[in-house]
Amino acid sequence: MAKNQFWQDDYWLLLMQLYLRKPVGVKPMYSKAVVQLSMELHIAPEELHARMNQIARLETPRIERIWQEYSRNPKRLTRAVQLLRNMIGFNSSGDFYEGVALEETFERDFRPMAEDERLLPIMLVLILELYFRLTPLTMVKDTPEVREMASLLHIPAQLVVDVLEVFQYCDPYLNRKEKCNSVLLEACQQTWNHCTNSMDHRQLTAYANQLKAYFK
Repeated sequence: MAKNQFWQDDYWLLLMQLYLRKPVGVKPMYSKAVVQLSMELHIAPEELHARMNQIARLETPRIERIWQEYSRNPKRLTRAVQLLRNMIGFNSSGDFYEGVALEETFERDFRPMAEDERLLPIMLVLILELYFRLTPLTMVKDTPEVREMASLLHIPAQLVVDVLEVFQYCDPYLNRKEKCNSVLLEACQQTWNHCTNSMDHRQLTAYANQLKAYFK
């Protein structure tokens, strides 16, 4: 695993606590708990998930020692984690990151969009995957898949429809000529370009299924 400049050995305590949370085991990569810890540490969910798999395999002597010391003593682990959190100051760069240049990448995907605070960028990925399963005529509020997506994302069905309609302007096969006035056009176009250029439909579906864990 590539060395992360922000990773500290003490972070194993935070991951151990998350791993031991019921149901015990490796948590989904984009579950809300993993993403929240990623945002606090400025370490991508993919890396935390990989390190959690190392815990599951007791891959190093360091992990084995932590497991032996804390796995059967959750109160001791809670105290150690609380001490660590107090020392490093979570949820902001603060003194801990003073002098360190933070270039946010994945964090933006999980923060409300300036164009519409009801949306996160990852929601656009999920709605794009839905787009490829529908036809323009079925991109309406009464379509069951649209209602299911709205329920999952906790947003109005009309908002899902609005995003689907913007994606129609991004779709070169539809070749929509009329002007799109939606403030979401640029964000939807960026999502379209990124997803269609970097993955096929099967990969997009797999990625979307992983992202759904954040909303469950």
